[in-house]
Amino acid sequence: MSTLKIAIQKSGRLNEDSIQILKDCGISINNGNDQLKAEATNFPLEVLYLRNSDIPQYLIDGVVDIAIVGDNLLVEKGKNIKVIQKLGFSKCKVSVAVPKAFEYKSIKDLEGMRIATSYPNTVIEYFAKFGMTVDIHQISGSVEIAPNIGLADGIVDIVSSGSTLFKNNLKEVEVIFKSEAVLAVSPKVTPEVQSIIDTLQFRIESVLRARKSKYILMNVPNDKIEAIGKILPVLKSLTVMPLAEEGWSSVHSVIDKDTFWDVIDQLKEAGAEGILVCPIEKMVL
Repeated sequence: MSTLKIAIQKSGRLNEDSIQILKDCGISINNGNDQLKAEATNFPLEVLYLRNSDIPQYLIDGVVDIAIVGDNLLVEKGKNIKVIQKLGFSKCKVSVAVPKAFEYKSIKDLEGMRIATSYPNTVIEYFAKFGMTVDIHQISGSVEIAPNIGLADGIVDIVSSGSTLFKNNLKEVEVIFKSEAVLAVSPKVTPEVQSIIDTLQFRIESVLRARKSKYILMNVPNDKIEAIGKILPVLKSLTVMPLAEEGWSSVHSVIDKDTFWDVIDQLKEAGAEGILVCPIEKMVL
């Protein structure tokens, strides 16, 4: 039987979130400290722990079949690699930042400036859209320190909270694009491996739906059920079960966690009482 080879980041937050989503998919991985490779015990899967910047090339060469990788790396090193699923974690921006004292008015202010970055291809393409050229200083790691030591006038790097920019007396002036973790596929997968990928993607989609949703149940007067039904975004129809107290029912449904409080307020106004909200582990459609 074929085995699916998946690459994930060797260490860091992306590694932790990648392992967690595989666990949430019911996949058990025997991974000890400092292992570069590990096998799942209950799924035809082999995990390769790789340096993040190397993953796109491993996909291109077919050394691994799929990878959980930041979209920012694919834009820089693997534009022809197919993305089959956005995963919703490790969100960040690839941004242009300059010293706080720099009086920035428009992108044209950066013409000819020295830009330190780990994303040279991304930088060249971005400034080319404006008919501009910049002097690129390609470095890896600690990009944000470059303006402070006189190596560059500005930087292009990933930005999450912005705290690193603040600590280095920099400010974000342009967002090139937004990035998040994605599931990417090698162009060299075989039909047998593709079948395993389809199974894994189905599990991942079920986990992601559950993460975005909450299970809600409430007590509702029978004459208010129709009004409640118009508020709740249900999968097919409400689950309605009669209560011991005559004239009342227990109503169950699923709501989007992003609109949770707005929906709760509307339900209370419509007559719902005793509202309970529970997490959903998996959601299979």
